[in-house]
Amino acid sequence: MINSTHNSAPSAGVGEKREHLYKILVIGELGAGKTSIIKRYVHQFFSQHYRATIGVDFALKVLNWDPHTIIRLQLWDIAGQERFGNMTRVYYKEAVGAFIVFDVTRSATLEAVVKWKQDLDSKVQLPDGSPIPCVLLANKCDQQKEGLVNSPGKMDDYCKEKGFAGWFETSAKENINIEEAARFLVNKILQNDQLMKGNGAQDQVDGERFALNQSPTSSKKSCSC
Repeated sequence: MINSTHNSAPSAGVGEKREHLYKILVIGELGAGKTSIIKRYVHQFFSQHYRATIGVDFALKVLNWDPHTIIRLQLWDIAGQERFGNMTRVYYKEAVGAFIVFDVTRSATLEAVVKWKQDLDSKVQLPDGSPIPCVLLANKCDQQKEGLVNSPGKMDDYCKEKGFAGWFETSAKENINIEEAARFLVNKILQNDQLMKGNGAQDQVDGERFALNQSPTSSKKSCSC
């Protein structure tokens, strides 16, 4: 099952680590830069010449979140045309977080975001029935921007209205805000994970540890670049 796995008991000794495995979706219109973002995040690599993803591709990112915690992110790179197919329900299954990506140079890709978000919310939920946390990525922010993304205040309102956890201007090419956006989403997932486990003493300790180790930059919704 792709959720979270815990390899250490509450009484685990020093040196033992708690491990999580989280499935994260990366969705959005064709050419928005989903594959480029994943390649930059996982491999610190950028190319102008990616072939369009067909169906779904996968990548794994391992995070040493803190001295006691390892987080493995299974990133599902889902082709831009897949929203029109019937396979997304299968692809989305057991995901606990998502990025929706649009291209700031093409305002039509932002217009399509609502349909992606609706598709996501209709096909995957947390165990309590609420939507999985989803972060909006305004990609290619190193280039000339079109439309709503030129007004950060309006983007804030848009994200609040559409149910996004937050938004970031990103550039896979220039490596802008990729790490920050990922850390922000992982923190949201960890918060949900703690809530789902109840209010046991160990969970409370874990929750405090995650809060203390949260990067201060991750509360920032966007960059001005």
